[in-house]
Amino acid sequence: MFTQLRSGQEAKKLVVLQPKNKLCSKILNVLWEEGYIVGYRISPFNPTVFEIFLKYYKQTPTISKISALSKPSVRLYLPVEQLWKLDSGLGIVIVSTSKGVISDPICRKFNVGGEVFCTIK
Repeated sequence: MFTQLRSGQEAKKLVVLQPKNKLCSKILNVLWEEGYIVGYRISPFNPTVFEIFLKYYKQTPTISKISALSKPSVRLYLPVEQLWKLDSGLGIVIVSTSKGVISDPICRKFNVGGEVFCTIK
């Protein structure tokens, strides 16, 4: 999904398609709440696909860099103390915790750590 978002923003597309699953839905909710995408929905033409509406500000993409940290072969788990040290610059870090899939400011608020999915700037 991260590659689809990155490629779509580089190509200045308004909508990208992504196969539907629960984890993508949770990550897209975080991206929408943080203001990185306009929104998403289940495609009316193919109910197994999400339509993700990309966001631009003055003709520049809101997502300038997205990088996956945790992979299926190597999972990256960080406690909340390490999240405080993790420098995301002006971006966010998406983390899967016991409270659900949330961004790093909310992790700090709830004082929980977890598996780090990606950083977004």
